[in-house]
This record gives sequence, structure tokens and C-alpha cells, in this order.
Amino acid sequence: MSDPTKPKLDHAHIRDLLRGMLRIRRFEGKCAELYTQEKIRGFLHLYDGEEAVAVGVMAALEERDRIVSTYREHGHALARGISMEAALAEMYGKATGCSGGRGGSMHLFDHETNFYGGNAIVGGGLPLATGLALGDMMQGEDRVTVCFFGDGAVAEGEFHEAMNLAALWKLPVLFICENNLYAMGTALERAQAETDIAMRAASYGMPAEAVDGMSVTAMEAATRRAVAAIRESPHPQFIEARTYRFRAHSMFDPELYRDKAEVGEWRKRDPIERFKGWLLENNLIHEDEIAEIEAEVEAQIANAVAAAEQAPWEPVEELERDVVAAERPAPPAPSKPSGEVAQTTYREAVRAGIMDAMLRDERVFLMGEDVGAYGGTYAVSKGLLAEFGEDRIRDTPLSESGFTGAGIGAAMVGMKPIVEIMTVNFSLLALDQILNTAATIRHMSGGQFAAPVVIRMATGGGRQLAAQHSHSLEGWYAHIPGLRVLAPATLEDARGMLWTALHDPDPVLIFENLLLYNQTSDLAVDAGAVEIDHAAIRRPGRDLSLITYGGSLYKTLEAAEALAAEGIEAEVIDLRVLRPLDDETIMASVARTRRAVVVDEGWRTGSLSAEIAARIMEQGFWRLDAPVGRVCSAEVPIPYPKHLEAAAIPQVADIMAAARATLGGQP
Repeated sequence: MSDPTKPKLDHAHIRDLLRGMLRIRRFEGKCAELYTQEKIRGFLHLYDGEEAVAVGVMAALEERDRIVSTYREHGHALARGISMEAALAEMYGKATGCSGGRGGSMHLFDHETNFYGGNAIVGGGLPLATGLALGDMMQGEDRVTVCFFGDGAVAEGEFHEAMNLAALWKLPVLFICENNLYAMGTALERAQAETDIAMRAASYGMPAEAVDGMSVTAMEAATRRAVAAIRESPHPQFIEARTYRFRAHSMFDPELYRDKAEVGEWRKRDPIERFKGWLLENNLIHEDEIAEIEAEVEAQIANAVAAAEQAPWEPVEELERDVVAAERPAPPAPSKPSGEVAQTTYREAVRAGIMDAMLRDERVFLMGEDVGAYGGTYAVSKGLLAEFGEDRIRDTPLSESGFTGAGIGAAMVGMKPIVEIMTVNFSLLALDQILNTAATIRHMSGGQFAAPVVIRMATGGGRQLAAQHSHSLEGWYAHIPGLRVLAPATLEDARGMLWTALHDPDPVLIFENLLLYNQTSDLAVDAGAVEIDHAAIRRPGRDLSLITYGGSLYKTLEAAEALAAEGIEAEVIDLRVLRPLDDETIMASVARTRRAVVVDEGWRTGSLSAEIAARIMEQGFWRLDAPVGRVCSAEVPIPYPKHLEAAAIPQVADIMAAARATLGGQP
């Protein structure tokens, strides 16, 4: 039996290795030429000089293994098996490209080869790779996830967060750092206090080695050793491939940071020429075979160029395709109520929703900071650790980007993670993963991949927690295409929206106002799923529409009751879903009442309330008898003193004053 840790240097294999490197080198040369002809636009990062890394690594992998790449990923894509035609058409932006023309040079995706795409955010693919590996581990899949990144990514926080998570959870992931000595134009020794990258990885307790990245056989051998070790006993491995790019960082790069002599010295170690020379010297290949391979490669490139030139552009009418799923499954059927109710709290309703989901589907798990024994900051998950164990109630380090990215990756391979972020302010540390991966990957990949993750977080002020724990930023997330944004205010929604969200094919963010956790109400003991598409009218009225969501709902209802005592009947709309907004319910209400006030705990400038007011003006202007009013938080960071905090956040009196003003009375 052959040793799986050693390269198979039979004649067919050495031809494949040489062919693989030549395909990349000649392809990149043609891409540079096409760029100067303005056939390829945007950023173009070429892989010349690093071919041995991609070809050596891919030679050691199985079809079932997964690949996460970087923006310099053409070599990885070709070595993995993506056709030249599909790759080049993508770089042209044509509809026949491997990502449907949506990704371009930096975002090649291919579901068939388990190629999870290039990532244009330095280090951004690292948390995603840990999540893919986490999902495979939790499902008992025998797969290895390989994550490529450059030496520049080592300075990013996501590098350290991913290293720690992978080592902590013993994930089957192989990290490949392509150390080409320069992060764009910054030399490694100018950017890193410790330049031995393999040693830095080893400090996280994972096996790590530095390998000659200019030798295809050295790279294959190292990868085979690492992959065999992972398959034998899942745990992360790290390879620092010491390599060099012969071309500039990108086609925009004037390359002022290194001289020609340095490049010349590295060219003497050209991985293709070294390998050809070794093969010829040892009579393992003949010159005519090399010429045959080169001719074959040139023919492939000519075919790829011809195909890209002739390929169609995607119609403009298809612009909004693959932002979200074209079809959503029918929401889970609500259970038939037994009629039995019990008084409970919003907190307990959320907990019941999580527990119900975990009992129904073993793929559901909760992850976040202190969600285990501590039960989370607001004690939502208290007691669930004892019920479901550490694997499914998964405490994470304090690394919002790392564990959010891991949740996204796990969702992409079939798990149903519920990611809990302590507070909306902390979510900004994970914004890269939410915006640049979860919300965009369906579109960038031409619909091949999606990230149906559910992310929960507390939002809002009122607890004297000061500026860094008290803001209402859900309107920011409602701005992002590709997300579904929920704001459950009632106990029914707090419990039932979660199960429905876990069935959604797109990422869902759930914002729980922290003032609601202690809210009490009667709730059906067998309360079931709740739809997540429509706003709800919580109080009918005829004189004006009060439009709100989340923590402001109960203030708005209180204001409506007080206004009723003055003879003003206000209709109260609970938006519930902040993206996509339910225009139909809003416009129907405004058509009845002819006046509207939007109550929003976000800041007034650029707020969700501004969006709603604009939509009312666009769709219902001729039905209005008065301008749309708004009640928002004061434009200050939320202050600590109780009286100032109260003044900064919409209150009942503010809502009533705005309602009277809209009706033409005095505030």
C-alpha cells in the first residue's frame, strides 16, 4: 500500500504537476495582456511565481475537501479544477463565468469543486474556513477545509481569532499561509514584530511548519502529511509556504518597494524551471513531452479567450437576481393551540424558542460568549447547557468576528447555528463577516452558495449602560441587501420567529430590545412558529398611524391609550420585520388615517424612520393630510445618567407631542 503522506512521483503524476503549474503561469500571462486591452477590469492580482503552492496543495486533497481562497486565487481555482473557460469568463464579467459574472477576478466560486471562493477582505476567509470545518466536524463528515491567505493577513485580528477557535475546538482545517514577503507594498519585517509565521501559528498549539513554497514536491509532501494527520485525528494544521510573487501586487501597483535585483534572485528559484530541470536531469521527462504540454496549455488558453469573447453578458433585467433566495420555503405551520396559557417573560419566551428548535432539529446549536453555564449576558440560555451539552450550547472566546464567521461557515454546510452577540455595539466587531460574507456570498457566487445563519443580539438603551452598550443600530443592518432583519416585540414573536428564521434560506438578524427581557404576559404553552414577512396592527385607529418596532412598541401603545382619552384614535403598527419592510401594511394604514408618525430609537439622521417616511411620501403622498412626523433618539451617544439617557431616547410624552403636531395641534 502506498504511503498517503508522500507524493506519487509516477510519470503521469509528474506530468500533471508540471501541466498544472504551466497552466497557471500561462493563464496569468494572458490575463495581464487582456487587462492592458481592458478586457478585464477592477483589481487583478496575479499568481506568477507561486504556482508550486496551489498545485502541490491541491494534489494532496480529495474531491470532498473544501477550499477557501483569497483575492489572488486564480492559481488555486485552476489547480482545483475550475475550467479556464469558466474562470476567464468570470474575469470578463460574463454570464458564463464560474460565479455568473457577479464576482470577477477576486471572487471565483465553484460549488462542484467545493471551491468557496476568493475573499477580497484580507483575512476575511479565515473565520469562514473554521466554520466550514466546524460544520463538518459536528456532522461527522470526513472532510478537510483548506484556507489560503497571505502574510499580510497575519496582522489581522481575524487571523488570531481563527487560529484560537480552530485549536480550541480541534477543527479539521489546514491553514496555508502564502508568505511572499510583502503585504501589498509593505515588507514583512516592517509590518510584523515576529516574522516567523509558522512559529506564531504553533503558539496556538497546532502543528506548524515552514515549507519551500518554490518546490511543488515539497508543498505536496507537506500537505499530504498535514491532511493525513487531520484525517487520523481532527485538529488544525498550519503550513507557511515561503514563496514569492514575480509580478506586482496588482496591475495598479507601481512596485516601488522592491528592486529588480531582488526579483531577479527569486526568479532563479522559479518553481516551474526548477521542476523542469530536475525532471530532465533525472530522465523523468523528455523535452518533446514538455513541448507537448506547453502546446496543450496554449490551446486551452486560446479556447478560453474565444469562449469569453463570445459569451453573453447577463441582462440588466437580472440585476437583482441572487441577492436573496428566489424561492423561500413555506413557513413552518403553526401548532394547533390547546388553549392553555401561562404567564411568562420575554426572556423565557426566547429561551423556549431556542429549546424548541433544538429539540426539533439536531442541527440547531447555540454559540456565543458565556451562553453556557452563565446563560448569556441576559440569562436567555440559562439551563440549556445541562439540557443539550457543550457541543450544542457552545461557549466562544471573546472574538465576535471569529465566532460569527464560524457560524456563517457552519450554516453554509448544513448546520443551523444560532449566533448570539451580547449587544448590538459588539456586533460592529463582526460587521465584516455579516456584511462581506453572509449578506453577499449568494450574490458574489452567482447563487451557488448561501449563508442561512441566524444571529441574535440585544439592542437599545434604558439600563444606564452608557454609550458602548446602549445604541439601536438595527437600522444600519436593515440597510444591507441580502439580510432579513427582525425585531420581535411581543412574547409570541420572541418565541415563534426563531423557528421560522431557522428555515429561511438567507441570513436572519434578530434584534431583542434589552428592556423587553423582563416584560411579562400570558403566552400559549404550546405557542408555535410565527411568520416573518409582515407587520402587525397592534391597535386599530382612524386618526393617525403610529409606526414603530421593538422596545418602542409598548411606549407607543401607552401613548395611543393616552391620546384616546383626548379623543384621538391612533393606529399602532408593529413593523416586526425591518428588512424587507412591509410596505403594503404601512401604506394601507396611512391610506385610512392620512397621517403618520414613525417612532424609532435610532438616530434621526439616516435612520430607519427616514426610510419609512420617504416610502410613505413616494407611495402615499396624495393620501396624506400632513407631513410624516418622526420621533427618534437625540443625536448624541447614549449618556450614562438616568435623566439624560431618558431624554435621549423616545418617551411616551415625545410620541404624544408628535402625534398632536401631526394632527395640527400644539405639541
